[in-house]
Amino acid sequence: MNKTIIVSNRLPLQVSIEQNSLEIVPSVGGLATGMKSVHAEGNGIWVGWSGLPENELDTALSNEVQAKIRKAKCVSVPLTSEDIELYYEGFSNRALWPLFHYFMEYTDFEQREWEAYKRVNQKFAEVVIDNLEDGDTVWVHDYQLLLLPQLIKDQKPNTTIGFFLHIPFPSYEIFRTFPWREEILTGMLGADLLGFHTYDYERHFLSSIKRILRLDVSFNEINYHDRVIKVDSFPMGIDYDKFYNAALEHHSGSVKKSDLRKRLEEHISEDKKLILSIDRMDYTKGIPNRIKAFEYFLDNYPEYKEKVRLVMLAVPSRSNVPQYQKLKRETDELVGRINGKFATVSWTPIWYFYRSLPFDDLIDLYISSDVALITPIRDGMNLVAKEYVATRTNVDGVLILSEMAGSSKEMNEALLINPNSFEDFAVNLKRALTMPIQEQKTRIKFLQKRLKRYDVEKWANEFFKSLENTKKLRHGNITKKLSGDYEKRFVKNFKEKKKKLLLLDYDGTLVGFKDNPQDAKPDDALFQLLDQLQKTSTLVLISGRDKDTFQRWFGHKPYNLVTDHGVWLYKNKEWITLERLKTDWMENIRPILETFVDRTPGTFIETKNYSLAWHYRTADPELAKIRTLELNTVLTSMVANNGLSILQGNKVIEIKSSNVNKGRVVSRLLTEEDYNFVTIIGDDWTDEYMFEEAPEWAYTIKVGYTKTKARFQIKDPEKVRELLQKLT
Repeated sequence: MNKTIIVSNRLPLQVSIEQNSLEIVPSVGGLATGMKSVHAEGNGIWVGWSGLPENELDTALSNEVQAKIRKAKCVSVPLTSEDIELYYEGFSNRALWPLFHYFMEYTDFEQREWEAYKRVNQKFAEVVIDNLEDGDTVWVHDYQLLLLPQLIKDQKPNTTIGFFLHIPFPSYEIFRTFPWREEILTGMLGADLLGFHTYDYERHFLSSIKRILRLDVSFNEINYHDRVIKVDSFPMGIDYDKFYNAALEHHSGSVKKSDLRKRLEEHISEDKKLILSIDRMDYTKGIPNRIKAFEYFLDNYPEYKEKVRLVMLAVPSRSNVPQYQKLKRETDELVGRINGKFATVSWTPIWYFYRSLPFDDLIDLYISSDVALITPIRDGMNLVAKEYVATRTNVDGVLILSEMAGSSKEMNEALLINPNSFEDFAVNLKRALTMPIQEQKTRIKFLQKRLKRYDVEKWANEFFKSLENTKKLRHGNITKKLSGDYEKRFVKNFKEKKKKLLLLDYDGTLVGFKDNPQDAKPDDALFQLLDQLQKTSTLVLISGRDKDTFQRWFGHKPYNLVTDHGVWLYKNKEWITLERLKTDWMENIRPILETFVDRTPGTFIETKNYSLAWHYRTADPELAKIRTLELNTVLTSMVANNGLSILQGNKVIEIKSSNVNKGRVVSRLLTEEDYNFVTIIGDDWTDEYMFEEAPEWAYTIKVGYTKTKARFQIKDPEKVRELLQKLT
């Protein structure tokens, strides 16, 4: 049975040795929660470091650790203290982390640490390959393992590999400064699907692919050697029900009130507000900026003194790293200075906690706070913002969110601010404190509905579904160039057969594209070629051109013509049209459109009598451009045999019941005669309908080297004419 192998720097386990006794408990982080269902299915395993340096374990204890971890369906990668120091604390967190978060002044590019990064990625690859069987799927996570996909692909080229980056991917101008930029990008391209939190990160990555590796990128697909690699955005969610239900329990009184909750309630009243701030102690979170901005707010709106209190929870992180030690000192000093400046006998403006808090205490903080202040300088996603919204069971409260956080792309109902602007901060904090309850409810309802629908499990399922679809993409790309022996066999077959059908697209197939479409009219050489082919074959020119243009260009010739992608058929000097309407196809198409709505903020579905329309007028224009093309690709294979067509309107894609695609015409022509030789040549996605309808033995030929259902490919219209000339 095929399995899924999940790979991350750390296993979803907390492994510790207490009094010579080995203790293993599950982790409760976002990734562990999101991957729970994928990990639990079948005989899947999770590969990562146990958290115990291998050099500190004797052989017996090392074997015991592996055995106990195995019982949890996990496999440990043996890393030493030196590996962790150089690969994790060194290269991952002193080179990649600051660079990817735009803190170039903190980057430290050490050759020794780079060598360790390569060495540890190789260790991970060896463990994965030892546990890998044909047909298995691998899902690699995050910036510590950027080289791993290609290391696996080199050894197991047929393995389906997904990669998800949980931090931002920087713009090209930042990434190009990285000394090992080509190696990092090449390592990532071992994956068949590359996932990012937002479209911005996806766009930055594709820009680097185009400008550093000089690879062809078609929308969100990278052509790399003989492979097509899909790149997409999947905004990570939270375990919504866990936070919502916990908040309900705390509100209902079924959970005993903690001392923290009692203290908080002493300071809550109609005219006194709590403002919550929760972060890891990290320079990317903008904690000093937030404290200074709060000071600016109190200076500019003195009426809020003794009326508001900022509750700041800073969770310790990497406390042995000099930058983090400096950040801790700066934060301590700022809190002390501002409390000293504004405090009264009965009021302290900032409550500051430097520690981790248990889950129940976190829930108490969330439900007791009127405003959440989440203002990182740069953040891949930021799940704290989503957790705050999930706990607002009374449908109140206001979220102030940095537009530099990935989550801001899908949380438009929050008050979005520039974290570097104190004025923006102060104005929006005042707006939050004075926001009418009805507006609070409206905003929170929208946010909760979206977060509940696209939770962490849906995030994992969506990624996995897209990863499975890359297998179909790979199988759909097995196409041969029509040259050498294949071409000789093609010409020989044509000359031997008696009942021959030639279906030829026009623009991009028989003639090249022109800036002005009317300039692409047939030349004398083309007429001579087609006249020769007409003598020995049934010749059909099939195009998206309008009927009047083809009548004007070819009406004086005895060729069969198909125009408007299959609306009109010209045969025996007569134009014919057919149309039939049905609606039972809608139930199959609607779930696909709903998926695109989930992943494209600002879009919606309109249902009409005989069609479905996907509107994207208010969506991000660049994201909409990607999604419209992706949606067309998804729908193309579905509509071919159902009498449907995809129409591009003004900021809308409409799927209609109609008899208007080239494939339907091909089916009709094939039933009229018992042909024993069929050739179909075309260059764009509308011609894929024809390739699908062709008999398996037919010569289906795609012009250009892009993905196709055709059996063969040929370079350009010039080569098409050369090929057809050999038939005469």
